[in-house]
Amino acid sequence: MADSARINVYVQPRASKTAVVGMHDGCVKIRLAAPPVDGAANAALIEYIAEQLDVPKSRVRITAGLASRRKTVEVDGVTAEELAGSLSVSR
Repeated sequence: MADSARINVYVQPRASKTAVVGMHDGCVKIRLAAPPVDGAANAALIEYIAEQLDVPKSRVRITAGLASRRKTVEVDGVTAEELAGSLSVSR
């Protein structure tokens, strides 16, 4: 797929539940219930974003920051507006 969108996220692993909680230093802040052990938090992030966008997990990948709290996530087949809208904080 030619269309893809990227977003910068800041993750907080070992939270009580997985949710978008706002912005942190220019990144979308996402709390993850998974611990940062053996790639569990990265897998949970990919699964969460795929669910929010209703796309297969195979279309979501972390392109930067695999071992960091700051990550760049790329999703194939969506626009930047769709990606940002799906990860906005519901108030």
